[in-house]
Parts: sequence; structure tokens; C-alpha cells
Amino acid sequence: MPQSSSPRPHRLGAGLAFVLSGALFASPLSAQQWRAGAVAETYATLCASCHGARMQGGSAPSMLDDEWAHGGDDESLMRSIRDGIPGNGMPPWGALFSDKDIRALVNYIHEVRAKHRFDQTVFAEPADEMVLTSGSTTFRLKTWMRDVVEPWSMAFLPDGRAIVNEKRGRAYLVSTEAPDTDTRIEGLPPIFADGQGGLYDVVLHPRYEDTGWLYFAFADGTEEASITRVIRGRLEGHRLVDVSDIFRARPEHYVSRRSHYGGRIVFDEDGYLFFTLGERGRRDDAQELSLPNGKIHRLHDDGRIPADNPFVDTPGALPSIWSYGHRNPQGLALHPITGELFSVEHGPRGGDELNLVLRGANYGWPLVTFGIEYNGNPISDRSEAEGMQSPLTHWTPSIGICGLDVYDGDLFPEWKHQLFIASLSGESVERLRVVEGRVVERATVLQRLGRVRHVVTGPDGALYVLLPRRIARLSPVE
Repeated sequence: MPQSSSPRPHRLGAGLAFVLSGALFASPLSAQQWRAGAVAETYATLCASCHGARMQGGSAPSMLDDEWAHGGDDESLMRSIRDGIPGNGMPPWGALFSDKDIRALVNYIHEVRAKHRFDQTVFAEPADEMVLTSGSTTFRLKTWMRDVVEPWSMAFLPDGRAIVNEKRGRAYLVSTEAPDTDTRIEGLPPIFADGQGGLYDVVLHPRYEDTGWLYFAFADGTEEASITRVIRGRLEGHRLVDVSDIFRARPEHYVSRRSHYGGRIVFDEDGYLFFTLGERGRRDDAQELSLPNGKIHRLHDDGRIPADNPFVDTPGALPSIWSYGHRNPQGLALHPITGELFSVEHGPRGGDELNLVLRGANYGWPLVTFGIEYNGNPISDRSEAEGMQSPLTHWTPSIGICGLDVYDGDLFPEWKHQLFIASLSGESVERLRVVEGRVVERATVLQRLGRVRHVVTGPDGALYVLLPRRIARLSPVE
């Protein structure tokens, strides 16, 4: 906790039972009842009498600034809450609450601090055309395509056209010179577009000009059960033909819940196809190698299983699995120089992650996480563990992470090969520079333009940002 220059008496939160210096204070609120309540109520009972109802400070210092006498990172905050601060009136709470409970409170502190920073910042209002600055880069944002509803992905064809997918299950073939939604692509299979279900990614085969193959990911099924499916087909006019399955789960693997589908596709430099499949709201399935959900899968371009996949020879395991322990990876991108495969995935309340995807690795969900339950209850007392791959970075509180792109254009040389991440609840585009597995720079490029589902490098070197009802194009200011 932050500390003032001189010790202050620390008032005890009303209605709590705890042992301090051998004295027992009676309380009607047990530890079990505390776990069942919202973490905001816990803060109001435990901490607000000293740190203020909005963490603005009182008899104890504010937690809204960045002045921390004993450290403001997760482990330092947990230590201060668990062990107290002798001589400064901060009591130890470790005798009553577990690390799992204390981690939930730390997560809540981060949430309130982030909201405070957000509320203090003035952002440009959305407009059809704006000149904006991020760091040393000044760029123009201009609406490129209008009247598109929740665009989820897009892919540029070599003939000057593009394919745009809407989450509601529609795909359009558009001219890049005058894009509109008049030319709908026919021939897609039925798509389950309800809840988080819908039409997701579209990508070209690495040798598209030779093969003509297009790959689509979408939610397949009915109201009773659904799961992510991957197909390929060729365009004949405005119709998809020669459609065949690349990945289709067995009927018993379809799930009744309507969340966490994943749905991103990428090809690596050797022509292998990777795709993401969320754990479908059944978190323990992410650790079960006999199930497809909560995994990143690797296939040949025609759906065959590569012989060198990590679990090909593991009894009971699905041979398509490349990595596991994922919650809901909605972004997947390959670095064009290093060949590194990156994913971004939703945490629950906190714990959105950027991961370096490695062969056979376990990414820990739900055994390790930086997040907590949506109602404020803790999930795990661990954010890392031996044998589980830690994220390169995480966002706590969550920003509702979505699409991911490694910028590979020439219009912004200062951004070359950096990661651009779309944010739904944060309504932003985040830029990260990763060097040798470490995030060495991060910045917010856009904010408060609406829920952003994807960022895509165009063949012209511009960045295309998929907003709720339009697609915007970012280009340098001359």
C-alpha cells in the first residue's frame, strides 16, 4: 500500500473479524461469506474507511496516484495486504484471507486505478476523418468502408478486391477503391450467429494465386450445441465453391454454451495452418487433451494431421493440438522475420494475455491466471507455475482483447514488425514492440472509437481498423 511520509493510525474496517497482535475482534462477516460477495463490497468493508470509498485516500494515502512506498506491482500489493506494514498502522490480513482472496482484491485495485486514469484522459470524438498523434507518429484516420455491421476480419485479394466478414454471418467481396456491402458472398455453410457465435476469420492460402483457396472459421451448430469449424473453398464469381472441411469437431464435442469460440487462423512460413478454439465456457476442458476446446491446433492446408505435432503419439490426445490451457484466444499472428507465433486471449475479469505460442506448451488456464471471476470472487491463487507458460504481458483490468496483427507495411517504418492489438471493452488499438520474447515498448494508438475487433495491414502499407459500423484506414500525414 502507498505510505505517507509520517505514520498514520490505521482504522479497522467495520464488521470484519481478524486477529491482530493476539486480539480477536468479533464480526458477523466470515471469510466464507466474504468470498461469496462482490470484491467491491469487500473493499468497501475492508479498506474504504482508511483509503477512501474511491481509493482517493483518507487516514491512509490515496491509491490512485503512482506513489508507492512499498511497491505497486501485484506481489508487493499482496505482501502489503497479507503481512501489513508494521509501524504504519496497516494491519496484516493474511491470518484471515488466503492468497487467492487477496489476489482478487489486488485485481480490483488495478481496475479502479485504470478507470480513474481513463476518466482523466480526453480523447478525440469519433469522426469520419481525423489527424491524430501517437508518440512521435502523426497519422490520418479516414473512414474506408461504411455500413458494415460488426466486421470481424478482412483479407485482401491480389486482384485489388477484399473480403470482409461480419460477425452476424455475412461475407462481402468489395472493391478496395469503392468498398460497399452490396456484393455478398454466397455458398458459405449455415453459421450459428448467436451470443458470441458468428462468422470469424478469413485468410488466403499462402499460394493463393496458384491454389485459389480461401479459409473461413465460424461457429457451427444450433441453439442446442455449437463449436468452431474451419472450412476452405474457392471463389467463382460471388459464390464460394469446392467447399470442404479442414476441421470439424466430433458431435460429442459440441457445447451448449454460446461463448469463447476463438476463431482465428494463420499460416506459417512452412504452409502449416494454425487456428484457435476457445474453451467454450468450460474452463477445465482447456487442460484436457482429449477435447478440442481451449487449444490452438495445427494442420496441413488440407486438414491432414502433421506427423510432428506434439501429441500425435499421446494416448487419448487429439493429434491436431499444438498448445493447450487457453481460455479464449481471439488473436493470432506470425512474425514475418522471426517466425514467432503470437496469440492474444481474453482473461475473465483481468488477465487478458499476449502469449508466444510454443510447441506442446501449457498456458495454464484455469490453474493459473491474473484474472478473477466476473462477480469478483477469486479463481486461482497463482499467476504462474512450473511447467506452464507465462504470458509475455497481461492486461489487468481487461481491455477485451481481440484481433492481432504484426505490421509489415512500409508506410510506417517506425512501426515495422510491431504488434497491433484490437480491444473491445477498451475501445482501443494497442501497439507493442517485442524483442527476444520481451515487451520493450507499448502505447495506445487509438481510443474511444468504439469496440475494435481487428487491425489488418493492407497491401498498400496502411493499417485498417475494424470498428463497430465502419472500417477506418490509417495512413501517414504527408
